[in-house]
Amino acid sequence: MELTAETKYQLLLQISHKIRDTLDLDEILNHLLDMVQSVIDYDAAGIFVLNEELVHPPYEQPRDLIASVVWRGFDQRPPGADPMLSLGKGIIGHVIRTGESVVITDVRLDSRYVEGRKGTLSEITVPIVRGDRATGALNLESDKAAAYNDRDVEILRFFADAAAISIEKAMLHRQILEKERVEEQLSVAQDVQSRLLPDKSPNVPGYDIDGTCISTYEVGGDYFDYIRLPNDRIGIIVADVSGKGIPAALMMAAFRALLRTQARSDAGPAHIANTLNRLLPDFTGMEDFVTSTYGVLNPLDGRFTYVNCGHNPPMLIRADSSTESLKVGGPLLSILEDVSYDAFEVTLAPGDMLLLYTDGVVDVAAKEGEEFGVERLKEVVCRSLELPVKEIIGEIVRITQDFCGSKSYHDDFTLVLIRRKQLTAA
Repeated sequence: MELTAETKYQLLLQISHKIRDTLDLDEILNHLLDMVQSVIDYDAAGIFVLNEELVHPPYEQPRDLIASVVWRGFDQRPPGADPMLSLGKGIIGHVIRTGESVVITDVRLDSRYVEGRKGTLSEITVPIVRGDRATGALNLESDKAAAYNDRDVEILRFFADAAAISIEKAMLHRQILEKERVEEQLSVAQDVQSRLLPDKSPNVPGYDIDGTCISTYEVGGDYFDYIRLPNDRIGIIVADVSGKGIPAALMMAAFRALLRTQARSDAGPAHIANTLNRLLPDFTGMEDFVTSTYGVLNPLDGRFTYVNCGHNPPMLIRADSSTESLKVGGPLLSILEDVSYDAFEVTLAPGDMLLLYTDGVVDVAAKEGEEFGVERLKEVVCRSLELPVKEIIGEIVRITQDFCGSKSYHDDFTLVLIRRKQLTAA
């Protein structure tokens, strides 16, 4: 067959027609082998690609150096038993390594040949090129000696180019599918994590309490919670796990489970912190840590007994707009073994508020690099004292987003605001 410009044009039309409605790699390459046989006869054929060039899910570990993307007429062998696929030996491996086409008139006389099927006498192999290197090969074998010549090389190279384009197209499609799969899993993870956070504010007579958590990514390492305790008390936690994304979210889930188990035993905040510091290393890496403020609110007298583990100091806002940072506390959790945490106490008088927050709230940065900071946070809260706590939190979110010029944050953003309501006249 003479590969004239007209012939190439007709072949391209046929190839386009065959593969235009599919993105399945095997189907595309099988169509190409069908068309190759219409112009060059063969008894066995294959399109082989280096395994590293194919898109594999992270959990799939290819065992062979070369993947048999599609092949026909070859003897089937157990995985790992084919030296051509597992080690890249033979004519196909040679062509991929060197990028040169090979025509063998009698395979019995070529030391490079590795038997892939009984009956083969001649072979032709051309490289499949992506960019500036060979990443695969198109191979034909015949039971006749001297079945192929240099003219067949030209024709087969034309199909190898088509194969390269088709592989690229199908691999891009695989990448899109893999991305969609990851996004779907992240969506599920986001839904699961959202169920680990409170879905509504606690109903505590005489108090207005609310919180929010805005993750930088689909999932994150910030955590807040309300835990019902005996005698109408309520445990309140704000925590920040080191790192971001899925690793931080997994660690946060472990922290939450440990905290809730300890809190429901009705142990005090200091005892809980000491226990968590001892248990957390079993769930974390050498450099992972957690910062947190955990306290127990007694609604009857407004006492908030708390322990701070390397976390941002809670902000106490009195009814007269004076503020205080509660700076006492201990080191972060899961790093130091020989430490002992102590509990501290603050009393909320009617009209007072207590703000617990993660560093993502005050570390919000403007485009010029300036951070939002604690002072601006105080200003927002103090000029919003007349608002319900939910609306105050909304103001903090709005103003910090305006400050950084974005609806998203570079770090997870979490806060809880507790107000003891003013006494009403009888």
